[in-house]
Amino acid sequence: MDAEINITYITLDGHVEVQKYRYLYFVIMFTVYILIICSNCMIVCLIWIHQNLHEPMYIFIAALLLNSVLLSTVIYPKLLIDFLSEKQIISYSACLFQVFMFYSLGGSEFLLLSAMAYDRYVSICKPLRYPTIMRKTTVRIFLVSAWILPACQVAVPVVRHSNTKLCHLVLKGVFCNILVNHLYCVSSRVLSVYGLVVLLNVALFPMLFILFTYTKILIISYRSCGEVRKKAAQTCLPHLLVLINYSCLLTYDIIIVRLESDFPKALRLIMTLQIIMYNPLCNPIIYGLKMKEISKHLKQLLCHAKVN
Repeated sequence: MDAEINITYITLDGHVEVQKYRYLYFVIMFTVYILIICSNCMIVCLIWIHQNLHEPMYIFIAALLLNSVLLSTVIYPKLLIDFLSEKQIISYSACLFQVFMFYSLGGSEFLLLSAMAYDRYVSICKPLRYPTIMRKTTVRIFLVSAWILPACQVAVPVVRHSNTKLCHLVLKGVFCNILVNHLYCVSSRVLSVYGLVVLLNVALFPMLFILFTYTKILIISYRSCGEVRKKAAQTCLPHLLVLINYSCLLTYDIIIVRLESDFPKALRLIMTLQIIMYNPLCNPIIYGLKMKEISKHLKQLLCHAKVN
């Protein structure tokens, strides 16, 4: 019975002096989680309510912010429970589920950014054909694909590992990510190659596609009038900022895994928290301030709330 319990449960060893600072950690992360939910959902609701925001660009923004809320919900509730618990443990099945959701939703972020880049490319480079290309059906296909394709690809190694024997029961992190590979007795070369293919499909190829489309946009904008350049800057700059953020955080995640044994525990915790905090907090600010129409409705909402 004890052996089964040991195999079933994994200790999350990435916490730093959690016994001493548990309530401070809890208050900070709980506040961050509430801010993430409120700020992202506020922008999503504005887009939902106002008819003039029912355009592909704003629909993709709403999907991206909703994806951030889902991704945060995969991590934060368990993290908050761990802060108040004597032991920071997670069942192996729950750990695999967390890995699946974290990387499938993470892949969705890049595919949604790719859809947004394509939308801006058609809008600026092929404005006359925009209504016929970016129809409601096209938008739906992009949205469904952004969530389904990464989930299907990430599910393969997760299902494969569900019956894999564990030789280590301590995970050097505060939630389950690719570090779970260090728990297995034997690493699979086939799954390692497959993981690289998934990384290319859901992150690197979409990133290259985004850079290609924005390069084309910059070239067209440079050759066009000032109004086109202004439109390109207003709509493309926020997307580029978000892409840079995601790219940096993806690099963080890879660095943490590759240098897992060499990283000081406190530094690893700080980098891990940046992965789950930075984008969900910054995206509503970037889109709320930089996107003209969203900013206008947001100011009206805040002014109305202030008057009341």
